[in-house]
Amino acid sequence: MAAANLTVPTKASPFPYGATALAAYTNTATIHFDNAATDLALTLDGQSASNEDEIIQILAKAGNVASDSAKSASYFALTTNLRTLAAFPEIVAALDSLDDYLAYRTYLVGHEPSAADWAVWGALKGNIKVLGLLKNNQHTHLLRWFSHLESLKPIQKLIADFTAAKAQKARSNKTAAGFALGLQDAVEGQVVTRFPPEPSGYLHIGHAKAAILNQYFARMYRGKLIIRFDDTNPSKERTEFQKTILEDLQLLDIHGDKVTHTSDYFDQLYELAVKMIKDGKAYADDTEKEQMQKERFDGIASKHRDNSVEDNLKRFEEMKSGSEEGQRWCLRAKLSVDSPNKALRDPVIYRCNLTPHHRTGDKWKIYPTYDFACPLVDSIEGVTHALRTNEYRDRNPQYLWMNKTLGMRKVNIWDFSRLNFVYTLLSKRKLHWFVDNGHVSGWDDPRFPTVRGIRRRGMTVEALTQFMLSQGPSSAVVSLEWDSIWALNKKIIDPVAPRHWAIISDKSVPVTVNGGPSSPEIKSLPRHKKNPDVGEKKTVYASHILIEQEDAASFDLNEEITLMDWGNAIVRTKSIDAAGTVTEIVVDLHLEGDVKKTKKKITWLAAPKDNHPLPTVSLVDFDYLITKKKLEENDEFADFVTPVTEFKETALADANVLDLPKGEIIQFERKGYYIYDGEKDGVKEFFKIPDGKAAGIASKAATAAAAGAQKAATPAAPANEIADPSAAVTSMYKVKPINPDENPTVETGMYKVKSLYTA
Repeated sequence: MAAANLTVPTKASPFPYGATALAAYTNTATIHFDNAATDLALTLDGQSASNEDEIIQILAKAGNVASDSAKSASYFALTTNLRTLAAFPEIVAALDSLDDYLAYRTYLVGHEPSAADWAVWGALKGNIKVLGLLKNNQHTHLLRWFSHLESLKPIQKLIADFTAAKAQKARSNKTAAGFALGLQDAVEGQVVTRFPPEPSGYLHIGHAKAAILNQYFARMYRGKLIIRFDDTNPSKERTEFQKTILEDLQLLDIHGDKVTHTSDYFDQLYELAVKMIKDGKAYADDTEKEQMQKERFDGIASKHRDNSVEDNLKRFEEMKSGSEEGQRWCLRAKLSVDSPNKALRDPVIYRCNLTPHHRTGDKWKIYPTYDFACPLVDSIEGVTHALRTNEYRDRNPQYLWMNKTLGMRKVNIWDFSRLNFVYTLLSKRKLHWFVDNGHVSGWDDPRFPTVRGIRRRGMTVEALTQFMLSQGPSSAVVSLEWDSIWALNKKIIDPVAPRHWAIISDKSVPVTVNGGPSSPEIKSLPRHKKNPDVGEKKTVYASHILIEQEDAASFDLNEEITLMDWGNAIVRTKSIDAAGTVTEIVVDLHLEGDVKKTKKKITWLAAPKDNHPLPTVSLVDFDYLITKKKLEENDEFADFVTPVTEFKETALADANVLDLPKGEIIQFERKGYYIYDGEKDGVKEFFKIPDGKAAGIASKAATAAAAGAQKAATPAAPANEIADPSAAVTSMYKVKPINPDENPTVETGMYKVKSLYTA
């Protein structure tokens, strides 16, 4: 039999469960779930069909499950009716009839599932009203038949594949929300994108979006991605940053098809600048910087704008030589004097800089600006689509002008919004300030928005990539909260993060466990109860354990609690000191107790012994570096630096953490997710990973400030004094007092107390 294919549209309604189930059960056709398809389609032995009933008949013959029984024909007719039944009485009548028939039969026709069975099963499965009534357990025989067919392995796999296809469609829709239109003039196999970082620092989360989008489109169109270092400013750039940027891209799983440098094209760019001068499209200018800015703002032409070509070439040659005279001049493109778009008002395209270049040495004394070099190198390198953040939107006409003026190949521009997060600075200058002033440990500090910083904090590459793609190339300028990206990260790490326990050292409470082992016992338990692939850990059981002070304080005498991974215990004694701190607890082990009925399920650790020590660990949490969600243009960021951004607690952990490799993500149960950062001063440090919940991502400094302000604004009432109730501030409408002129008097058999209304 020739290869058969059944194309199934995932958005079909009602869904063709009958045809797909028959294809899966008989294995007569390969099922392809297609998110883009609109019609069901079967190709088999030269036949093609798009009607489900017809497809069922073809597959039934091919799979040898067809029946010539008159009953089969009646069930096929019933199938057509069942797909669209909506009236309650009609649905009940149909279900009653099928239920009566199946009271003494396993299948509708014959002794094996037939085409009629699958056709009716599919019709029931695809009609949500019918399915709802069936699941009410009023038709036991029919439900038994229905559930049996659904439980068969080929059908279970079919349903799983269909669910996965729908999930993929949902993810694709979300991921590609901004990509629906694709790239302008994109041709499969010919798209070339580029990511052009300046080798003057580390990549941050904003760069990550640009890099991920460029790779996404290159892969989407089976094209190429160029990693190009925009090394046109030797005063800022260093070779070491080039290396770190490539490492950062690897952390993001970004892999370019080739790596280039703008400096590779310095000779060509110089020749193009000379051509612009000769064509009367550029001129040399020695106007002072401040004066030039004022003239551009006011729309005033430079005094050198109409200098001769010869004079401009001479000045440009002086610039190239780096002479004292040449250093006074720059080269400007001759676009416009007074364009409403100030970016077009004769921008500077070449400057003098005597600093040796990290790649070309002292060969050049002049360097092109980004606005000049970028469009030209894009064109030279074959870039088809330049993805740019919309902060460059006003300069897009300038980009297009450069290539058009010099007769270069056109490059399409695609704008997307710059990524901004609340409480976050992305400016290299400002981030440098935090490093230089010792507010952070370095560019990989977990409080930093650099790729290295957020990865060190516990952000996975998968979460970062999914989040960036879900944003799409939208042009909306917004400051995003951190909750979404950390919540996405949690979904990725939770299924695989090993579970461990830790007890805060200065808040631990010793517990005597009556009925516990006379000497410590060790058992192997899964590191993740829902994922055995994560491996096993060793847990020590003993008659003396440690628990958290917070847990101990919450216990009532004779309360039954659950010791996690052990069983139930009943609290018998609880010792408390003068300060109200629990100092000791005694419990009776009650392993026959039902763990489902206890309200408190607590973590614990066997008290340390010489042969079973507990390692000391440091649990570290962080706050944002600034206290204001979004800094305004006139804000001085140094005025909003958070005073304290690192919070450490010393804890005792289970000994299994001694085997963790650096960078492993775990969960300290009932405390949160952590990433092991290595040892510091002989103590293992674990950084807390935000989980996206409001409490975890809120600014600690801002929350404390708000609480302090509220407390200060609410003075405490003097002791033994009750405020006048009539003076209460309320937003409700006002009513007259019930007793305006007298204090209420009530006769009562209760003992007497002083009236609240007595002065």
